[in-house]
Amino acid sequence: MQMKKLSTLACAAAFAMLSGAASAQVSGNTVKVGVLTDMSGTYSDLAGAGAVLATEMAIADFIAEAKPEFKVEMVSADHQNKADIASNKAREWFEREGVDAATELVTTSTALAVMKVAKEMNRVTLMSGPGSTPITNEQCTDLAVHYTYDTYALANGTAKAVTQQGGDTWFFLTADYAFGQALERDSSAVVTANGGKVLGSVRHPFPASDFSSFLLQAQASGAKIIGLANAGADTTNAIKQAAEFGVTPKQALAGLLMFISDVHSLGLQSTQGMYLTTGFYWDLNDDTRAWSKRFFDKHKRMPTMVQAGQYSSVMHYLRAVKAAGTDEAGKVMAQMKATPINDFFAKNGRIRDDGRMIHDMYLAQVKKPDESKYPWDYYSIRQTIPADEAFLPLAQSKCPLVKK
Repeated sequence: MQMKKLSTLACAAAFAMLSGAASAQVSGNTVKVGVLTDMSGTYSDLAGAGAVLATEMAIADFIAEAKPEFKVEMVSADHQNKADIASNKAREWFEREGVDAATELVTTSTALAVMKVAKEMNRVTLMSGPGSTPITNEQCTDLAVHYTYDTYALANGTAKAVTQQGGDTWFFLTADYAFGQALERDSSAVVTANGGKVLGSVRHPFPASDFSSFLLQAQASGAKIIGLANAGADTTNAIKQAAEFGVTPKQALAGLLMFISDVHSLGLQSTQGMYLTTGFYWDLNDDTRAWSKRFFDKHKRMPTMVQAGQYSSVMHYLRAVKAAGTDEAGKVMAQMKATPINDFFAKNGRIRDDGRMIHDMYLAQVKKPDESKYPWDYYSIRQTIPADEAFLPLAQSKCPLVKK
């Protein structure tokens, strides 16, 4: 009888421990999300304040939906696109401020630096803005998610479409750091695989303002296509100056990473007909329009794919914390990888062993001015690239986490 009573007490105690696990195992009863992004530089339009807003929206929506027993807080900082500033800020957040996840991380160099610190300190990194494939290949970690797009997906969309439509000689204008180099490498491979030729390339400093000497080299190459392996203000400045120097329309430009913020800034007159690859477009369907309208009401601009992906990644992370009953990085990541993503951003998205979130990508063409019927009506979607085709096959992965 005594044994039975003790056993019942033990079971009751165990049940009490389990039922209290959700709140007890979230350290300090608070989940803290850090947004580390470019607030003032080359990439501030495509990420920046809009990424911070997307995070705030995700946190507010999660609290309203899940009514968690723990608190959710956010901190943000400007990494100025510098790896040392990013890694120092991340370390400070992890050590002193109880930040559980460093997010956004536009610019590959900053992302790779923060991934290293996060792995060392057992914290999660969620990346929406950076683009380079090494993030989920040679430099992958089991605590990092590359969410929105990457250079393989961009090349597989834009470079393939342009080459197949007769743009079969290329010269690359490349931002001289990890992202630009990866984009040039991945795009060159797609061009040659589709019967095209790469006639040369030139690398410009990151960031840059004067593209004249680089554009003259591109002009002298005689290539049909000048591939812009850069992003943000570097891309928009190169497009403006190409028009000023008369490079276009004799040679065509391919913006290998173009955002809706770039098209808005340049206008349809300058960008009409350009192909681009994107992971998100605000006007795709009712779900994308509903979320984007909420974002627009606060930000007065339609979201880029980075800003939309930021919301989705933070929401997926917070739901995983609640489901796992802990903010311990390994357990949260296991939950994230086990749970499909179905929201306005992705349908049946999933996170692979290498940390790559795979989802459909879209080949878009910028509309002519007379085709645009309302504000921000900028893209015609020419092709949906299925998730399994959009990203590097796992069989080709160099990530040590991938079992072959």
